[in-house]
Amino acid sequence: MDSVRILLTGAGAPGAAGIIHCLRQDTSLTIYSADMNPDASGKLLSDKFFLIPKASEADFIPQVLQLCQANGVQIVMPLVTRELLLFAEAKELFQTNGIQVIVSSPDSIKIANDKGALYSYLKTQGVAVPNFRIVHNLFEFEQAVSELDFPEVPVCFKPCQANGSRGFRVIHPNPNELALLFEEKPSHTFIRYAEIIRILSLGAWPELLVSEYLPGAEYSVDCLIVPGEIPLIVPRKRDRIQQGISTAGSFVNNSEIIDYCHRIIEVCQLTGNIGIQVKESKDGKPLLLEINPRVQGTISSALGAGVNFPLLAVHFALGKKKSLGDIQPKWGTRFVRVWRELFYE
Repeated sequence: MDSVRILLTGAGAPGAAGIIHCLRQDTSLTIYSADMNPDASGKLLSDKFFLIPKASEADFIPQVLQLCQANGVQIVMPLVTRELLLFAEAKELFQTNGIQVIVSSPDSIKIANDKGALYSYLKTQGVAVPNFRIVHNLFEFEQAVSELDFPEVPVCFKPCQANGSRGFRVIHPNPNELALLFEEKPSHTFIRYAEIIRILSLGAWPELLVSEYLPGAEYSVDCLIVPGEIPLIVPRKRDRIQQGISTAGSFVNNSEIIDYCHRIIEVCQLTGNIGIQVKESKDGKPLLLEINPRVQGTISSALGAGVNFPLLAVHFALGKKKSLGDIQPKWGTRFVRVWRELFYE
């Protein structure tokens, strides 16, 4: 069988190394990677590397399409959030050139990538979400925080469109500042109300989602959605998180989380590899934090639980049929993530 050539964009993403490792389980694949950074880590792990422009540049899609045509690439798997809508809108263009792009539809991407639009849409569809407000100025921010019962309870906020944990903070009424100083790293997310009001008064800022703070356990849910198949939904508890990235966790067979995520997938009409972040409310009810409408960085950890999400997505894109219902994760599997070095000259 001839080698199938796949291109991963975002070769410098934190999860790129693990995703490449997952794809390496199929020796018939030739793995190419691309990034705007010439020293992206994926460059050293893939069979060939390409330098591409930023997603914000006008020639991003034309250049990626050109390199795919020139190198016989058959599948593109985007790893960068800001590239998703561009690839979704160009999906038919790639298909006419014999290239499959693993990405959801433009409408689904637009909703999933905007937390305010996502929460609002799910609410209209009867899907439970945290109590929230969308704000555009300081007056609306102060009003929203008050309506969400601060200072009786903590409140959190995040830009409606953001990557990772950028812009996320928890407004706590009584943070233990000594403990935060000496026991937490400077990247902690707690902030005093007076301090955030001071910062927001400094100038313009993006649309914010202000919501109730969910104090319970947090889960990252890896999903694979294929038309005509029951979605494969695998929750993993985020036991330790550093700078928004899971560094330790465990796979849990939680039917409430699985059913909740299944409903979100149906309503949003998502396809391919999808990540859903949920957290338990004070009543223990799992509620949505956000959706990553792409392969997640820590998705490679599921390999230890017997599920190779990236490779399954590629196989389905190639037309290889396998019932997702037959896949049984090894529930209870735990994992830790470690650093390793790549050397080059």
